[in-house]
Amino acid sequence: MNADANKGGEFSLTRMPPSKGIWIAAIFTIAAGAAEVVTGFRHEFFGIRTSSQRLFTYSSALIGLCYAAAGVLILTGARRAAAIALALLAVDFVGRVALVGTGLYPLGSARNEFGIVVGTALVAVVAAYVWRQFFGTRRG
Repeated sequence: MNADANKGGEFSLTRMPPSKGIWIAAIFTIAAGAAEVVTGFRHEFFGIRTSSQRLFTYSSALIGLCYAAAGVLILTGARRAAAIALALLAVDFVGRVALVGTGLYPLGSARNEFGIVVGTALVAVVAAYVWRQFFGTRRG
């Protein structure tokens, strides 16, 4: 497809070179996802303590893998990959809420509460940014 193919705003599978902002968002999500995986198994990250229950360990690691995979997909610059990345970011967001809702993520300390709120908000911010960059604006 050429550059004029998306002037009407229809969905297209075109690839765009990653901007500096996309690079930053992607590298951040890869690093944060890796940190979530490690935290899931080590049960501590910058003083934030997590549950040592097996279900939490594997759930947290899976959530982190989704986050990191989203970053890799974002870097491709492909709209289809960005759509899959957005789905993975949604899984991360819902997974975090589910961990808190089921009591698997321990609340009770200001540091833990701050960590889950800020971490979940960052997932939402990255998702909104990716949506805007790939789907929210008309090109051309």
